[in-house]
Amino acid sequence: MTGSLLARLLRRSSPQQSRFICQRSISQSAAERTKETVSVEPPVLPAFDYVPPPYSGPSGDEILAKRKEYLSPSIMHFYKSPLNVVEGKRQYLFDENGRRYLDGFGGIATVGCGHCHPDVVEAIIEQTKKLQHSTVLYLNHAVADFAEALASKLPGDLKVVFFTNSGTEANELAMMIARLYTGCHDIISVRNSYHGNASGTMGATAQSIWKFNVVQSGVHHAVNPDPYRGLFGSDGPKYAKDVQDIINFGTSGNVAAFISEAIQGVGGIVELAPGYLSAAYDSVRKAGGLCIADEVQSGFARTGSNFWGFEAHGVQPDIVTMAKGIGNGIPLGAVVTTPEIAKVLTRRSYFNTFGGNPVCTAAGLAVLKVIEKEKLQENAFVVGSHLKERLKALKDKYEVIGDVRGQGFMLGVELVTDRELKTPAKEETLHVMDQMKDLGVLIGKGGYYGNVFRITPPLCFTKEDADFLVDAMDYTLSRM
Repeated sequence: MTGSLLARLLRRSSPQQSRFICQRSISQSAAERTKETVSVEPPVLPAFDYVPPPYSGPSGDEILAKRKEYLSPSIMHFYKSPLNVVEGKRQYLFDENGRRYLDGFGGIATVGCGHCHPDVVEAIIEQTKKLQHSTVLYLNHAVADFAEALASKLPGDLKVVFFTNSGTEANELAMMIARLYTGCHDIISVRNSYHGNASGTMGATAQSIWKFNVVQSGVHHAVNPDPYRGLFGSDGPKYAKDVQDIINFGTSGNVAAFISEAIQGVGGIVELAPGYLSAAYDSVRKAGGLCIADEVQSGFARTGSNFWGFEAHGVQPDIVTMAKGIGNGIPLGAVVTTPEIAKVLTRRSYFNTFGGNPVCTAAGLAVLKVIEKEKLQENAFVVGSHLKERLKALKDKYEVIGDVRGQGFMLGVELVTDRELKTPAKEETLHVMDQMKDLGVLIGKGGYYGNVFRITPPLCFTKEDADFLVDAMDYTLSRM
C-alpha cells in the first residue's frame, strides 16, 4: 500500500476504520520486509583446492543400521539425518557424496593442524614403519623427544611427563597423584565441569547430566563461577569463597586437590569469572592441597592469547592434564607435574601399556612443530577475535542469542527464548544446528541445558571460514 493511497483512505474513514487500515498496512509492510529477507541467497563455502576421490563404501543408512545392531545404544549422533563422514582435509570434512563441510567443532581434537595434516600423517607413517609399540622398559627416542618438547611449553618446574591414552586417564592419574602426595582424600571440583568417563572423573564432573551420577567419596562440588548465569556475575573472589567454605566445613581442613578447566568445554564454553582461579588456588594451597589444571580442551594454543588456558588467569598449577588435540586425533594424553610431586609414584609401580607409545608421541611432536611453524596460536587469536566480534554483532541483531563468550577458537553462543529470564532455547538450538549443516557448516552443542553452540574449529581456520560460519548462522536465524 503506497503512502498517498494510505493517506486518502485515512481521510475518508472513521476512527475504527483508520485503525484497521493502519494495522493492515503495518502487517503488509512486515510481510514485504520478510519477503525481502527470505529472498537473500544462502552463503557459499569458501573455495578449496581439493576434491576427494569417489566414495565406494557403505551408505550412511547402512552404517546407522549396523550401529543400532552392534554398538552401544548409549552412542548418540548429531542431526536428524546423521552425517556419514568419509574424509577430512584441514578444516573441511567430506560426506559420502563428496559434499564439503566446514568443521567448526571437531577441531577440539585436531588442534591447529586440521584433518590429515601432511606433516603429522608423515610422522605417524614413518614411525609405524619402524616401530609401532614397545614397552617403556626399553628405550625409544620418540617418547623422550616429545616429553622434552612438551615440558618446554610449560612454565616453572612443570617438566615431568606421564603419558596416557586419553584425557580421562590423565585426570584419573592426576587425582591419584594428588591424593598420594598430600595423604588426603578430598577433591574439590567445579559444578558444570567435565573431566572424563571413568568412575573417579565422573564423580569430579559434578553434573549427572554429563555422566552417570557416580558417587565418589571425598569429592566436593564448588559453586560454578559462571559470569552469565551465576549468582555473583563476574566477581570471581565471591564464587571462590565457596571453595574456602568447603575446606572449612566439608573436610577436615585439608584437601588433596582442586581440579578445574580454564574454560568449561562440554559445560557450554563458560569462562570462569575473573579472579576466581587465583583465589581458589590460594585457599587450596593453604589447606595443603595441589591445584590441577584440566587443559584437555583449552590447551595447545586454542585460546589464542596463551598456549594454555590457565595462563590467562595469572596462575601456575601444580599438575596439568591434557589430551584431545595433543595428537591431532591420535589417542594420546599426558600429565605434567614437578619433579618433587612426580616422585610419589616411585613408592609403587605405575605403568601404562600403551600410554606414550612411539607412534602417538611421534604424532604429538609433529603437532607441536606445526603449531610453531604455521603460527597457529597467532592465527587463533587474530581470526578467533574476528569470529567473536562477528558473533557478538549477531547477538545485537537477534534476541534469541543471550550470550557470546570464550577466547580464540573456543567460543560459545547461548540461545534463550527470554533474555531477562535466560530461558534455554533447546529446540531452537537443534533447529539451527540442522539448518547450518544443510548449508555446509558443522558446529557442536553443550551447556547444562543443551542450548549453547560450541564453536571449536581447527586452528588453521581462516577469516573467510569464520565469515562463512557467521553468515550461515545469520541466514538460519533470520528464517527461524
